[in-house]
Amino acid sequence: MNGYPVVVAFLVFLAGLTAHADEPVRQYTAGTDRFVAGSVAYVTQPVAGDLIAAGGTVDVRALVSGDLIAAAGEVRVDANAGQDLYAAGGRVLVNAAVSRNARLAGGTVEITPDARIMGNLSVAAGRVDIRGHIDGYLQVSSGYVYINGPVGGNVRASAGEVELGPQARISGTLRYAANRELKRDPAAQVQGGIQRTAQTVPWETAKRVTAFAVAAWWIWMIGLLILAAVLVAALPGFFASLTQTLRERLPLSVLLGFVVLVCVPVAVLLLLVTMIGAPLAVLVGLAYWAALMVGYISAGIALGNSAIRRGQQQWSEVRGRRIGAAVLGVLVIALLGAIPFLGPLVSFIALCAGLGALALRLYRGREAAPAV
Repeated sequence: MNGYPVVVAFLVFLAGLTAHADEPVRQYTAGTDRFVAGSVAYVTQPVAGDLIAAGGTVDVRALVSGDLIAAAGEVRVDANAGQDLYAAGGRVLVNAAVSRNARLAGGTVEITPDARIMGNLSVAAGRVDIRGHIDGYLQVSSGYVYINGPVGGNVRASAGEVELGPQARISGTLRYAANRELKRDPAAQVQGGIQRTAQTVPWETAKRVTAFAVAAWWIWMIGLLILAAVLVAALPGFFASLTQTLRERLPLSVLLGFVVLVCVPVAVLLLLVTMIGAPLAVLVGLAYWAALMVGYISAGIALGNSAIRRGQQQWSEVRGRRIGAAVLGVLVIALLGAIPFLGPLVSFIALCAGLGALALRLYRGREAAPAV
C-alpha cells in the first residue's frame, strides 16, 4: 500500500477531531479492508485484507492478512501481519511476526524476542529496543539503540548511543554515527565488521541553520495565527458551517481536498500551454495558493471549534473565545506538524481536509445563491 502515509495521517486527524473517550470503537469495512478508530481500539477478529487503525490505544490481537497500519498514543501488535507493518505512536511494541517490511516511529519502539521481521526494518524513535529476529537490513535513527537479537543484513544506525547485547548476531556490516563509542557485549557478533562514520555537518553550522529555521517557522506561524483570527472575526458563520462540514463529511473532505491539490496545478499548466489562457492561469494560480493557506487554517479553526463544542455551549456564542479557540487549533496542528517523520503527514492531511471542506462549503453556497 504505497499511500500509507496519507492514511495514517488522516486517521490521526480523524481521531483527534471526532473521538470521545466514552464513545465505542468505530469500525468500517471496504471489501476485505477494515478501518478502526476510537479512544481504545482492540482488534480481536481476523482481517482478510488491510487493517488501518488509530486512536488513543491500538491493540492488534488477531491475524491481519494484508498491511497493518496504525497510529496511536500506544500501538501494540500481538498478532501476525501478512504483509507490511507501518506504525507510529508514543510507544510502539511489536510482539509477532511481520511477513514483509516494518516502518516504525515513536517515542519508544520495542521489538520483543517473540517478534520476527521477515523483511527489512526502519525505525525512527527516541529509544529503540530490538530483541527479536530481523531477516533483512536494519535502519535506525534514535537517541538510544539497543540490539540484542539476530539481524540478517547490514545495520545502519544514527544515534546518541548504540549498544549491542549478548544475543546480538549481525550477519552484515554495522555502520553507526553516534556521540559515544559503541558499547558492545563480548558475546555480541558482527560478521561484516564495524564502521563508525563521522558527522557530516559541523555542530556550529548545524546550530545556526537550526536557529534560522526556528525563527522563520515562528514568523510564518504568527502570520497564520493572525490570519486565522481575522477570518473567524470577519466570517464567523462561514467557519461555523465549515466546521460542521468537516465533522459530518470528513472522509469526503479529505478526498476532495486531495483532488483539488493535485488537479488545479495540472489545469494551470494546461492553461499556460495554450498561451491564450495564460492570464486566467495566473489568476487561478494566485487563487490556488490563497486557497491552500485558507484550507490549512480552516482545519485548525475546525479543531478549535470542536473543542469549544465539547465544553460549555455558551462559549461558542462569545466571539473572543471563538477566535482564541481557532488560533489555538491552528497552533496545535502546526506543532503536530513539527514532529519528525509523522508531522509532515499530519500537516498534509489537515491541508487536504480543510481544502476539501472549503470547496464543499463554497459549492453549497453557490447552490444556495438565488438565480439572477
